[in-house]
Order: sequence, then C-alpha cells, then structure tokens
Amino acid sequence: MDIQQLLSKVETRLFIDGEWREGSEGETYDVLNPATEEVLATMSSGSRDDSIAALDAAHKARASWENTDPRTRAEILRTGYDLVKERKEEFAHLMTLEMGKALGEARGEVDYGADYLLWFSEEANHFFGHTNRYPAKGNRMLTVHKPVGPCLLITPWNFPLSMATRKIAPALAAGNTVIIKPAKLTPLTMQYFVQTMVEAGVPGGVINIVSSRSASDVSEPIMADPRLRKVSFTGSTPVGSTLMGLAADNILRISLELGGNAPAIVFPDADLDLAVEGVKSAKMRNIGEACTAANRILVHEDVAEEFTRKFVAAIEAMKVGNGLDDGVEVGPLVEEKAVAHMQELVDDAVAHGGTVLTGGKRVEGKGFFFEPTVITGASTDAKVFREEIFGPIAPIFTFKDEKEAWEVANDTEFGLASYVFSEDPDMLFRASDALEFGILGFNSGVVSDASIPFGGVKASGLGREGSREGMLEYTEVQFIGTRDPYQRVN
Repeated sequence: MDIQQLLSKVETRLFIDGEWREGSEGETYDVLNPATEEVLATMSSGSRDDSIAALDAAHKARASWENTDPRTRAEILRTGYDLVKERKEEFAHLMTLEMGKALGEARGEVDYGADYLLWFSEEANHFFGHTNRYPAKGNRMLTVHKPVGPCLLITPWNFPLSMATRKIAPALAAGNTVIIKPAKLTPLTMQYFVQTMVEAGVPGGVINIVSSRSASDVSEPIMADPRLRKVSFTGSTPVGSTLMGLAADNILRISLELGGNAPAIVFPDADLDLAVEGVKSAKMRNIGEACTAANRILVHEDVAEEFTRKFVAAIEAMKVGNGLDDGVEVGPLVEEKAVAHMQELVDDAVAHGGTVLTGGKRVEGKGFFFEPTVITGASTDAKVFREEIFGPIAPIFTFKDEKEAWEVANDTEFGLASYVFSEDPDMLFRASDALEFGILGFNSGVVSDASIPFGGVKASGLGREGSREGMLEYTEVQFIGTRDPYQRVN
C-alpha cells in the first residue's frame, strides 16, 4: 500500500456542524509512528471555543436526529459497516502506523470494530419499551426508551477503531448526537472513520470530532454546559475518577471503562497447551496494551514448571518489529515513556525477588520497542502484581489450592477481565461465583465481541458497552401511567 497516498486521504482538521475546519486558535500537534519515530501527520488542535462550537452543533441537530426513523438510522449504520469493510486495508494500515500493533491484529480490529456498526444497526429496529397493568390497581403502565441527548465520547489510543464504533454506533442508533474527542496519540483512524460515516449519510451536526493536544480543553467546557447529557470514557482509572467528579455538577449520565489487572488462573487439570495459547493471547494481544490483558498469571504449583517452560518458548517465538513487516507479532509500544515504564516494572520485580526468564529490556535502535518478557518468583508486593502493566511483560505467580487462587485473583482494586483454564466443567460456575470481575473467559483468552456486555466492577468502571445493554446506556427510560379504559367498575 502507498502509505503517503493513504495519509493524504485523512483529514487533519476538526469536523463541526458538517464542516471540516481549522482550530480557532491555529494550534497543532504531531502524530508519530512509534516504530520509526517519524511524523505521520500534523493535526489541528481544538480549543475550548471549538469544543463549545461542537456542542452547539450537536444540540442544534438533536431534535431532527431523535425524530429520524429508526430504519433510516439503521441503514446509515449498515452503510457505514459496508464502507469500513471495503476500506479494511486502509483502516488496518492507519492503526499500525499510528499505534504500532501488528498488521494482522489491526485487520482483526477492523472486523471487530465494524461488527459494532452491524450489531447496532440491527438493534436500532428492535428497541422496544413495554406495557403492563399495575399489580393492584386498574391502571396501566407503559415505558419508552428515549435518547439521552448530546453525548461526549472520549476514546483511548490502544484500539483506535473498535473503541470508536463501540461508543458511536449505539449512541447514533438510539438517536443521540455526539462530540468525539480521540486520543492525541492515535487520532488518524478516528478522523478517517468520521469521514467514512459522513459518506454513509450521517447528517451535519450529528457527529462532530474535536482532536486536541489537551483533553481538558475539550472535556471541561462541554461537561460544564447543561446541554450535554452523557459522557462515555475509556481510559485510565485516575482520569475516569476526575471525569466522574466533573459529571456530578450537572448530574450527567456517565459510562466509564477504566483500568484492569486481569488474572489468568491455570488449574492443575488444565490442558496446558490450550492454557499456554490462551494466556499468550490474553497477555500479548495488542502488545499487552489492553485493559483486558492477562496481567497476573496464576499457575498451580503442581504444573507451574511445565507451564512456564512451554509459555517461555511460546513468548520467545514471537517476532518483534515494525507491525507492517511480515510475520511480526509484537510491534512497538505507543510512546517513549511506555518503554521507560516497562523497564521500571522489570527492575522493581527483580528487586522483589523476581527472575527474568526471557526479555527484560528495551530493543536497541529506532522506535519504542521492548522485548516480550516473562518473570517468575516476584512477590505480590511487586508493581507487576499491583499495577496495570500495559505492555509485553508476563509475570507468573503460583498458588497451592483453589481457595488461594480466588484470594490472590481478587486482591486488586480492579475488576474488568479474568481468565480460568480447567477441564472441570463445574469450575466455570465456581469461578463465576468467586471472581469479582465483569468478564470471565473460560478456557479462552479472547472473549470480546459486539454482542457481549463489556465492562467491569470496582475501579474498572461503570456501565456496559456492546450488546443490548450497551444501547441502554444511551437512553433514558420514561414511564407513562394511564387509566385502563377496560377496567371493571365495581
């Protein structure tokens, strides 16, 4: 693919009220290729005035879009799905260029991201309220789901397309208008997606995008405006906590998909080859830069030696390099400070008794590369146990019995994803009862899909994305009580 030709197709300006425009203050920021450290594009940087202009547009378009027939909204989303699939190679190359993931994984994300457009195009036509009689009265009750109103959608850098479609598709399907703030590290995929949805038929003002080098310049003025009614954010727990505080002032609906510290638990009866492959997928997908990544690998002491030997071999077989190159499975981390953080985590683990079995250091040369790393023997006081790693470091811990496995797994403030490997079918229900996580993968390291309710508990956030529950997040329930015309008069 001609990379320069592809980059020339992508708008670098703001999109507000159906028009591409420069930022009002003329400021810009650069987007880097993490594999080469070269500048890919220079983006217009939105200001506080630009963010309010986007909210003005979303508010103005609100009534018209709310009253657009569900079938019309569904057809626009379906057209968007078709266009994204047609442009699969373009979207995949953009993601690899700006984020670093291997091209094969990027292609998988295009399919995954497009599925949200397809799923919610179907949900738009099957989204009903209900009716019933009061249990002890002659009256009837009706409920309807109404659009919540203008939404601010703040997306992360690690899944530039699927995190966009997972928020935008249900919001539009439910009849809401949106303002999008993409991550400054990876805005190009989102920009191209907005261009695609405009081509699919989304009217002016319904979808607006304000890229900015300052997230607060976009979020704070919009969230202080009472016309905004909903915020959806995917990112770190500290930022999510800040946004939750801001949302309180205007009692905004808020969805938060935050940090994770997923355990992957390997029981002694597990199929170890399946477990190795599943844990590898859960850990190394997206270079480990995923909130669902297997952060803590917990292996029963009876099989720890065999599992570790096989797992190290699998990790060492992974090819590191530019994600555009053939056969590469592990691309660069997204920025320089992420590499420094990986080294800090390794050094801390060694200081807490850990042994590096493979990897453990930066790859020399251009780009933000870090070796896939396996560590054993670190104590649970180490940062690799306590903190979200967000990189290609796999720490292995051991446990002696099921009770200890659940205690160690739940010993975290987070509660997003968890993984269990066992050949005992009853273990599925015991794990479900014991684990304090919103997602459980059983003998599988990859469980995400547009049809599932994705989300966590505790410090991992509020609400669910995907599935029917994901569309409910973008609606308000209105109750109507009425006298039953057929009630019997005594």
